[in-house]
Amino acid sequence: MDLLTTAEMAEADRRTIAAGTPGIALMDHAGLAVADTAARCFPLATPALVVCGPGNNGGDGFVAARILAQRGYPVRLILVGARERLKGDAAEAAARFRGDVESPEAFDSVRAGFIIDALFGAGLDRPVEGAAADLIARIDRSGVPVVAVDLPSGINGDTGAVMGAAVRAVETVTFCRRKPGHLLLPGRMHCGRIRVADIGIADDTVAAVGPRAFANDPDLWGRYFPVPTLLDHKYVRGHAVMVSGPRGRTGAIRMAARAALRAGAGLVTVASPLDALDENAMGLTAVMVRPLAEAAALSELLLDARFRAVGLGPALGTGPEAAALVDAALAAGRPAVLDADALTIFAGRAGDLAHRIQAQPDRPVVLTPHEGEFARLLAGEAGGAGSKLERARRAAARLGAVVVLKGGDSVIAAPDGRAAITNNAPPWLATAGSGDVLAGIATALLCQGMPAFEAAAAATWLHGESGREAGPGLIAEDLPEVLPKVTCALYERLDVDLATGWRTTLT
Repeated sequence: MDLLTTAEMAEADRRTIAAGTPGIALMDHAGLAVADTAARCFPLATPALVVCGPGNNGGDGFVAARILAQRGYPVRLILVGARERLKGDAAEAAARFRGDVESPEAFDSVRAGFIIDALFGAGLDRPVEGAAADLIARIDRSGVPVVAVDLPSGINGDTGAVMGAAVRAVETVTFCRRKPGHLLLPGRMHCGRIRVADIGIADDTVAAVGPRAFANDPDLWGRYFPVPTLLDHKYVRGHAVMVSGPRGRTGAIRMAARAALRAGAGLVTVASPLDALDENAMGLTAVMVRPLAEAAALSELLLDARFRAVGLGPALGTGPEAAALVDAALAAGRPAVLDADALTIFAGRAGDLAHRIQAQPDRPVVLTPHEGEFARLLAGEAGGAGSKLERARRAAARLGAVVVLKGGDSVIAAPDGRAAITNNAPPWLATAGSGDVLAGIATALLCQGMPAFEAAAAATWLHGESGREAGPGLIAEDLPEVLPKVTCALYERLDVDLATGWRTTLT
């Protein structure tokens, strides 16, 4: 689940070489992995066109070309740049290749059954131009299936950005660990199926490098995921409070509340303005409803220690009354999830929100903005540029809260620099009310005692899995209804005895 930045991958390479593994050995392992992947995908007689760049990525391509030729594949190789200008391990790999080396002008996709893209790897840090950009465009226009080496050429390994032009691959073979650019958009859309090859870099070496970004997966947070046992009662699982907006705008919080109950909170109460009390009561059954005359009433409600977490923001409104409710929720010191309007209230006033959050630094707070809410909240803040991963990390450190920057590649970032990238969300999850459900799930997990970063990551993963389970055409109301099936499958993955609730192993 570790994700290595290009600098971290280079450091892992350096440490491995310093420990006695020659760089050419790592390159041989990488090229072999690429050749093996191509051989699994394409029959022996399929003509291969290997396109190499001037660096170590091109060296991997030379190794793959040599191995495929030895196995009987018809192989042509194109090199961008002069063969005599190759250096180090790439030069050695090229010297071992006995076939002809052609120039980019010789590109002819008609004679290729598949293409191996070994132009540029994850370390690309400037826009692709000139002959290389033209070659990428011709590869993409050809329609020939592409196996990419490390990362499709033109994709930035740290950000997932397209650097002027980028190859679209059907398979990508990367080495040791995935890179952020494999999961972040739009890079993920270019990768096809991603295979991670072991090239001889030890897990201890990766650990010593100290990666701080991860793929969002149960292996990251599973040990903290709450599992009820036969000894528990509903108050052990916690009582969550979801704060409603005014009459005519209550549907969002009801979806969030139902999601919180489905996600394992023992009890859920909707704190409702008086004018919306009947509207909420008629729309809820297992979720309770409490009247909320003003913000002071929310403060009084949250004095009761049985109310373990509070969620608010969906259709809350952005006027003074809503702002007072957010202030009351944060002042109460309970774990909190702020979504939607609760964030827009602080548009351009990130410092004010940070002050309220950091007044109680030990209290978990999760913020769940989409890109528009994120931009409004941090309007005018310095350093707003950068990748989604970088922006989420900066915001988390600035605000003192866990930030879930939502989207098809949702990033969860903690103030301490840890971050996770989610890649299980289907496209049909982008529908009205979907984010409200996510806020409810996150509130429920905080309510059950999960730490904030793990709760936010788990909620985002469960949200994505529920979208996959509900399938195309889902509406937000479907998501809480499939949560039990998704959670049951998670319990099985975590080796939970479903009869008793005991974990047979700790992941």
